[in-house]
Amino acid sequence: MLYTLCDLIYNKNIPETKEIIVDGDIRVDFKTLKHKIYLYRYTLRSNGIERGDRVGIYLKKSLDLIASLFAVWLNGGVAVIINEVLKKNQVEYILNHSQASMLITNDTALKNAGALSFEKDKILNIDREEFNNEYSERINIIGNDLALIIYTSGSTGMPKGVMLSHTNLLSGAIIVSDYLQLTKDDIIISLLPFSFDYGLNQLLTTILVGGKIVLQNSVFPADICNTILKENVTGMAGVPLLWQQLAQERSPFIKKNFPSLRYITNSGGRMPEYITRLFRRVHPNLKIYLMYGLTEAFRSTYLDPSKIDLKPNSIGKAIPNVEIMVLNEKGEICKPGEVGELVHRGACVSLGYWRDEKSTEERFKTISIPRYDGNYLEKVVFSGDSVKYDEDGDLYYIGRKDQMFKISGFRISPEEVEEYIFQSNQVSHAVVFTVPSEGVEDIIVAAVMPKSHQGFIENELLAYCKEVMPPYMVPGKIWVVNQIPQTTTGKPDRIKLKEMFLNSQAI
Repeated sequence: MLYTLCDLIYNKNIPETKEIIVDGDIRVDFKTLKHKIYLYRYTLRSNGIERGDRVGIYLKKSLDLIASLFAVWLNGGVAVIINEVLKKNQVEYILNHSQASMLITNDTALKNAGALSFEKDKILNIDREEFNNEYSERINIIGNDLALIIYTSGSTGMPKGVMLSHTNLLSGAIIVSDYLQLTKDDIIISLLPFSFDYGLNQLLTTILVGGKIVLQNSVFPADICNTILKENVTGMAGVPLLWQQLAQERSPFIKKNFPSLRYITNSGGRMPEYITRLFRRVHPNLKIYLMYGLTEAFRSTYLDPSKIDLKPNSIGKAIPNVEIMVLNEKGEICKPGEVGELVHRGACVSLGYWRDEKSTEERFKTISIPRYDGNYLEKVVFSGDSVKYDEDGDLYYIGRKDQMFKISGFRISPEEVEEYIFQSNQVSHAVVFTVPSEGVEDIIVAAVMPKSHQGFIENELLAYCKEVMPPYMVPGKIWVVNQIPQTTTGKPDRIKLKEMFLNSQAI
């Protein structure tokens, strides 16, 4: 029986000789992984890490990061994974806000961050540390104990730390491995950072079922495709921006055959329909799982792959052991076709925001749940996302409530405008936002990366938009860019892009 994440490492069902991690040229069996975890575990314990202490982990996705993560958990600590691309200010904010007792890092990460204002005796540099394999007793922890704090990028203000228990993370791994039908024979390529709950789940589900995970730090389409073929990868998870790169005309992913690849999953935003249909055409046997999740509750829905051709824009129904409600502003259940807020109920609902009671109260609310013996109160999470469902009960993502904007009295989702632009078949990337103007209303700006700069004419795309969109939705400016900045979770960074646009004085 699995109660905490520590039980994944104590799992006796995985043969010690089973290869479980591929990290570049390093190939690691289960015995070697456990040995490294125990080394790190004792070192943390000898440095004073105890139950409940927060420990920052600032490393690239690697065997060392995995060993550090489980070592923290085996000591009863709380892991705080810091994305390797973050710099000094962001790293210091996370360390200070989480009240970290220690930082696990190495020379490369420290060079990237610069001189951190963090006590030197609290920095465990694995490149400088001497590890001893000495006995350390097992710490008594339970599933409700805090295991992880994930800092989300957020749309406004400083990042928030989402608190996830052992039960939250373990339940998510069990549920996902269930509907993806994962087994010990699966080989999963890890493309997303572990600081992203979606990326971390690939690691946890792999160890849960005793499969193999291939750590892939390069996200160039050619490198990804080479790894899939070399390692006989069976499963891959990505976000829309990654799928857009793999769908580009020169990408090997749409030209080669990948006989071992069984499924792909999408979350972190809506996959453009043209990409879904393209992948279905070039890889007809590939199962495509369109999913929806939020860090505050991990994963909420998925579309059965058998429905992908009929409903390529749907995010499906609730995952196992979860109930999804769509509520209007009065708190009433929405009717089919009516737009409301997605509300998540189930084992994956997190513990709230670290040191932020106000935000926790705003998003995590106790509501009355009907039951055969009367109503009872239960904590649920309000996603902040607008969705609707059809007559079959399948859900459709509309957009972030805090990213939607109003033009001519109409509330507009930027994702909806982007979907129309993608359908023009003229661009590989599109991100929509609004900027102030001298007039009464804001201007809609569409930042686009043309599929080919040769022959691309902005006015032709604008004419297409006018043809297929209602007048209030048509961008007032088509802005051609060479790259789209991303958040640490691989999503388009609308705030950064808007700042770039305003600084360019492109209005």
